[in-house]
Amino acid sequence: MSLDIVGVRKSFGSVQAVAGVDLKVENGELFALLGPSGCGKTTLLRILAGIYPLDAGSIALNGRDIARLPMHKRNLAMVFQNYALFPHLTVFENVAFGLRSRKVGGDDLSRRVKSALSLVRLEALAERYPSQLSGGQQQRVSLARAVAVEPDLLLLDEPLSNLDARLRDEMRIEIRDLQRRLGITTVFVTHDIGEAFAMADRIAVMRDGQILQIGRAGEIYKQPANRFVANFLGPINELAISSMDGDAAVIDGGVRVRLGKDSKAGAAGAGARLLLRPECVQVNPASGATDNIFDAVVDDVVFLGGSTEARIRVGSTRLLVSLPSALAASLQTGQQVKVGWSSSDGVIARDH
Repeated sequence: MSLDIVGVRKSFGSVQAVAGVDLKVENGELFALLGPSGCGKTTLLRILAGIYPLDAGSIALNGRDIARLPMHKRNLAMVFQNYALFPHLTVFENVAFGLRSRKVGGDDLSRRVKSALSLVRLEALAERYPSQLSGGQQQRVSLARAVAVEPDLLLLDEPLSNLDARLRDEMRIEIRDLQRRLGITTVFVTHDIGEAFAMADRIAVMRDGQILQIGRAGEIYKQPANRFVANFLGPINELAISSMDGDAAVIDGGVRVRLGKDSKAGAAGAGARLLLRPECVQVNPASGATDNIFDAVVDDVVFLGGSTEARIRVGSTRLLVSLPSALAASLQTGQQVKVGWSSSDGVIARDH
């Protein structure tokens, strides 16, 4: 089922929580709404669910307008952040709850509950109560209850936030695998970048009730639409451009940096920044490996296990560099090195 959202708005008093969102989710897609707290992502999810009425706009599920239908008539299911399991009901009865509310009974109910529990590998725990389950098992019960009703749309609200780091990693894979097997169009909300990158087919980055950029993880990470998106998605070097010199940009401190062909047009004018991911910067690159190369001094080296972060100074400009630890073993504070990067790795961006 495809989902089409056009011009959706929602305010709470004077606060505009969702400010004119347009979005299309393709049939069978796992789509993430990603952003910091207060950006409007959970409000948008609850509008889709029918928990909040929208102020303006339209929502269509496979061409059917659902914007003003009550939740129980939208044929969707939602998995809440706290799982929302009934403590007095067994696992079987928790999964059966949504089916019973849809007047499913008898052998059909039993078959669908058992099928849903099989999908999440909890058949053997059907008679346990939520208090007898781990956090990961409770999350699986919540998922089983959602898929048992065979929804057209599955909504997940911060589905992994209550799990520890190891379980989060496991459940990312399980949810992604389950969604692929069932092919249910799914929208999930998260503030966790790694979660969105690992699970989603596409991602919408939100701020202040608006969508700033939509794309696949690699696209928005490598080509952020603006400085907010760039910084939200991970550490990045921001080099202020003071002027242009032919096909190159002059950054603060007078360093002349070659730009990629797609960046040159956007570099002119006030407020432009050259954005460069730390892992794109090479230390002592091989001859011909980069088209930007500079003399530099190592200011600091921090070992982080499999990777090492270094702060390296080119003139008065400090760069954050991320290297595999095996390549950074010989780096020392005060060391004279060369650093370089490919012009195609730099991205020009502004505030908006």
